[in-house]
Amino acid sequence: MKGHRSICAFLSLSVMTWVLLWSAIVQAEQSQWYRVRWVADGDTIILSDGRHVRYLGIDAPETAHDDRPTQPFGRAAQKYNRQLVHHQMVRLEFDRERRDQYGRWLCHIHRRDGLWVNHAMVVNGLAIYLFTTQNTRHGQTLLAAQRTAMQHRRGLWQPGPNATVWRGRFLGNRRSQRFHAADCALGQQISRRNRIWFDSQWEAYYAGYAPGRQCLGRTPGATPQQRR
Repeated sequence: MKGHRSICAFLSLSVMTWVLLWSAIVQAEQSQWYRVRWVADGDTIILSDGRHVRYLGIDAPETAHDDRPTQPFGRAAQKYNRQLVHHQMVRLEFDRERRDQYGRWLCHIHRRDGLWVNHAMVVNGLAIYLFTTQNTRHGQTLLAAQRTAMQHRRGLWQPGPNATVWRGRFLGNRRSQRFHAADCALGQQISRRNRIWFDSQWEAYYAGYAPGRQCLGRTPGATPQQRR
């Protein structure tokens, strides 16, 4: 029995030591500063060490790539992001997931002067709040920033809540916080307990939901693009 307790105590100490060591490594990494070499678009940058970084908690309209045209406000988002961080020294703040499926680092970006770049993109209407189940840090703050941008009709939100592009019924998923066109096949697969209906896209965005890309694309006011 005494030997068993000794083993348990050793294992507990080892786990605690590993946790403290990992925490120290993460804190040290997040206190370092890196120069931004290139700005790919409104939510993706390349650091001087070659790492591609995708901003956490937001989604900016795309610029032209892979034979796809630039989306509305795509160039404006890229230009503003470039003004904020190009050749600047930035600090990376991580959440639970450190990389996405494409190998990009997932981070909140902070400048030396204290500017939180992810927040700046959203509050100026050049990116939307994007909920993910694994990375929830700062989510409510980013949603509040989006609501501010919506109320002041900044950037993507210029048409206002009564514009034709917002109208219609949309089906949301409480779990993923994505919404779909009423007749989207993927939306119909949402379990009844997770369903929530919105009377407009504006209402869905204000509640913190983002569009299901398979049927609505990426930008506010988008019309259904694909049926399955």
